[in-house]
Amino acid sequence: MRWRLIVRSMFTVLTLAFFWNVRAATNEMTVYKTSTCSCCGLWVAHMKDHGFQVRVQDVPNPAEYRRKHGVPENLSSCHTAIVEGYTIEGHVPAAEVQRLLKQRPKAVGLAVPGMPLGSPGMEAARSERYAVLLFYKDGTTSVYQEYPAR
Repeated sequence: MRWRLIVRSMFTVLTLAFFWNVRAATNEMTVYKTSTCSCCGLWVAHMKDHGFQVRVQDVPNPAEYRRKHGVPENLSSCHTAIVEGYTIEGHVPAAEVQRLLKQRPKAVGLAVPGMPLGSPGMEAARSERYAVLLFYKDGTTSVYQEYPAR
């Protein structure tokens, strides 16, 4: 009888742990952008294509959300996203966001400053070299990943 209680308890704990992990790994993302920005829409489509559940909030000025979520002014771009407590600024590739969520560094988030050609949402016949930057609360950055010009 005691053995059944132990097995039942273990099953309950494992079931709860499984469902908590599935819920934690849903990659739900909120994106703040203006309604007139077409490249933001293309970036949202890129994120959805890579498994993110994206909720879009059209706002008059994304700068307010950049400030609220700790993005230094020199890293600004056209949209700001929040995913699992991290801030994603600009045209960051989905692969880098997925890596961030897997590694969980002690940082505010990732940024691709400006709008470089060739980044997700800014596809073109040619591309510029750009870097994805990991940024911290004190405003410092480090290169998280570099992408070459093509």
